[in-house]
Amino acid sequence: MMLQQVPSADSTGGTVVTLPVTPVATVQGTLALDLGPRLDVPESPVASRPGDSVLHDVVHVDLAQRRRFEQHAARVGAAVVEIVGGDRPVSQLLRWTTPEVYQDLARRAHLVARAVGRRPGSGGIQSVRPQLVAAHISFVSEHCAEVSLHVRYGDRSRAVAARFELIRDRWQVTALEFA
Repeated sequence: MMLQQVPSADSTGGTVVTLPVTPVATVQGTLALDLGPRLDVPESPVASRPGDSVLHDVVHVDLAQRRRFEQHAARVGAAVVEIVGGDRPVSQLLRWTTPEVYQDLARRAHLVARAVGRRPGSGGIQSVRPQLVAAHISFVSEHCAEVSLHVRYGDRSRAVAARFELIRDRWQVTALEFA
């Protein structure tokens, strides 16, 4: 590579260094994207309708048992979101959660209520009530299921993941994550 020094044309008396022309690569960086048009027909999603989540089960579960669990999981999921938002007391989920999950929910409800200067579970903390949009369920075993919830707060959305385990003939939330 050769650099060429040319005297400056202005009155400052400096020199201008001209650099060689480097061709611009058509692919830069490590991620190469093909931005050309797709001419093939896109595939339709596999689980696009309610009830299609049966395809995601690891073990086969009776359809009636699945429907009962879906209703239970949706009710518990809605209650979890309302508790964290301060619209419902955490004591309403005492039977349906393990002690660790119950303590985490109580802590979250207390932090939200304290941030706005109210008591947990007294209501009126949020300007927009959360709405459960969708629940997707996968049975990992006959006694364990994992649930993902899509929750909408006005224009915003959040995800909640829960693990339910059958403990003493009752489905209880044993793990809970918010995103």
